Amino acid sequence: MVHECCRTGFQWVGKPTGHEGTLGQNNAYIAGSNKSVAVLLVHDLFGWKFNNLRLLADHFAAEADCTCYVPDFYGGDIIPEETIEEAFADPEKLKLMDLPGYLERNSKAIRSPEIFACAKALRSQYQKVGAIGYCWGGWGVLQLGARGQNLVDCITIAHPSLLTKEEIDALGVPTQIVAPEFDPALTEELKSHANRVIPTLGIEYRYDFYPGLAHGFAVKGDQKDEKQKSGLERAKNAAVGWFNEFLH
Repeated sequence: MVHECCRTGFQWVGKPTGHEGTLGQNNAYIAGSNKSVAVLLVHDLFGWKFNNLRLLADHFAAEADCTCYVPDFYGGDIIPEETIEEAFADPEKLKLMDLPGYLERNSKAIRSPEIFACAKALRSQYQKVGAIGYCWGGWGVLQLGARGQNLVDCITIAHPSLLTKEEIDALGVPTQIVAPEFDPALTEELKSHANRVIPTLGIEYRYDFYPGLAHGFAVKGDQKDEKQKSGLERAKNAAVGWFNEFLH
């Protein structure tokens, strides 16, 4: 399910400084050049070419001293941002876009193997590996952090979608959750479950709560709005701090 606040946003100012390459079998945006530490960024509905995500990858590479990869987990099947915006504004265009079909083509069952393959590729090349997921990408990162996988050393997820309690229960690495106050995807029930269960799992855990903010803010926040600007900067800094703590 895609929520209204997930598709809203704007193009942040700035030109990404990394380059496009590959990670395993997937195309990927790559920022940074650290040979020992890597971060896998799993994108949201807007896909791997979304400018905001690439700018975030640049920040992580520079501020967490890592090589940050943003692979394409939609197989090149990316809906342009303006198309999504127009579709949500016009019910007829939304029908034509066939968003349910788009999400079905990019389901957990289909895309999870690719996410795991990319993590395995990084684990084979780097001494330390972290992962971060926004919205749609949150569930994949949570799966990477499960007990016994040994694919990542820490994870952070921001307003994740499609999570299950079972995925939360299975966590086995240091975990950070960036949680806005208003989030129809990361429900109050899931928030409560995470805060009740994760502290019993014997792993480092940080729950960052953002009052007054909504699902999507950490990657689509409006920098002209002071509260959103402060929140997205705090969320970026929280991820940077998490990576610096557990990857170095």
